[in-house]
Amino acid sequence: MNFSYGRRAFIALPLLLLAGEALAHASGRGFVLLLPTETMQVAGTAAVALSFALIAFTPATLLRALFKEWQIAEFPLPRIETILSLASLLFWLALVVIGFIGARDPLANPLPLTVWTLLWTGFTFFCAVFGNLWAILNPWTGLARLIGPEKPPLKLPDRFGYAPALIGLFAFGWFEIVDIAPDDPTRLAQAIAAYWLITLLGIMAFGERVWMKRGEFLSVFFGFIGRLAPLRLSRSDGRVKATLSLPGAGLVNGPTPSLSGALFILCALATVSFDGLSETWWWLGQLNINPLEFPGRSAVVTQNSLGLLATCATLTFAFFLSLALGLIITGKPPTLIETICRLSLSIIPISLAYHFAHYLVAFLVNGQYALATATDPMATGADWLGLGQFYVTTSFLNTQGTVETIWRTQSGAIIAGHIIAVCVAHRIALDLWDGERRAAIAQIPLALLMLAYTFFGLWLLASPTA
Repeated sequence: MNFSYGRRAFIALPLLLLAGEALAHASGRGFVLLLPTETMQVAGTAAVALSFALIAFTPATLLRALFKEWQIAEFPLPRIETILSLASLLFWLALVVIGFIGARDPLANPLPLTVWTLLWTGFTFFCAVFGNLWAILNPWTGLARLIGPEKPPLKLPDRFGYAPALIGLFAFGWFEIVDIAPDDPTRLAQAIAAYWLITLLGIMAFGERVWMKRGEFLSVFFGFIGRLAPLRLSRSDGRVKATLSLPGAGLVNGPTPSLSGALFILCALATVSFDGLSETWWWLGQLNINPLEFPGRSAVVTQNSLGLLATCATLTFAFFLSLALGLIITGKPPTLIETICRLSLSIIPISLAYHFAHYLVAFLVNGQYALATATDPMATGADWLGLGQFYVTTSFLNTQGTVETIWRTQSGAIIAGHIIAVCVAHRIALDLWDGERRAAIAQIPLALLMLAYTFFGLWLLASPTA
């Protein structure tokens, strides 16, 4: 039967009125930003350059005073690390079980959302404000104190440094960026169970203090990030001390990492940088892949593995070279190794800034899914938190105003991270070189590297991704 367009519309109208809400999931960016990104790149890089010029002329006495730490509170606290750690163990055990038997959809299973959204993203931000709380919330310490030997049977050689943690960080980065299905609940549950067992064996063999300090990569990562926190909570002799400072004071006043610790810091920055780079149209173009016809992660495992290695190697080489040039133009006293170890701490603010910028959008979206799975962890229709009918929204990715706000927040974080890094680097340099002038001159190559990385980070942020 042939109907006119008017009669068809008349028949369709009641159906439209009966339509209800539809659930949809959007991933990636809602807009390919057609903003003045070149202007932002130049302005952001100029801001970092200006900060270097200003800090270079800041009197050393003032700079040292700015990086002081003030204790604002101290109060007794019972030894509850064991209880908190055991509770954490039960929590992670439940998540792993749900990973095996729960929903197959990564956005309906709490395990992937907890690992990638709440732990790797949200908890990192939390530690950047309040210090390393992973020390009392990890799922190993409590059990190790209950069943571990009083004296570990083996000694982890000092020459190994942070090598076990560095290997763990790189493996974690590879799994996140390169593995064909890091969000798959079963695959992720297997990886977490294996890592938990390896860590427990490391603690049993080398002792809790040593392995958690140099072998468990999350403890090392959150420990470095926690030293950046302006408000830090630390526990000692049954008491909690709260200190307040400018961001980065803990980096200046804390212990110096070994060379392997410096490599760990550089690897953390390189990993999150390549994570963003590997999604860009530019990278896919280098692999001769049409970004609009992406064949899947399994097609680029080898290329991304080599890309991750190359990014780590390139950043490390550039950092080492910049410091070596600084030593050449000023002369010694500090050795290259000493300089690398000390000034590697200035990379941590940049690493945190990239972490924030790279994961912000995913956190805003997947954080809602995490809340939805918290109220219904087994996807059975339960409502443990009493949220009622809960819908995840991505509407903020579909209007230019909110997308611009997000992008400016991300770019502002990158610029701020580099400025804090410049300040930290100069403060450390004052202890390495005699005289403010030599300290400033020695940092010129490093400052140029930071400027280049600022420009790269803002370009990366604005690049279209697949």
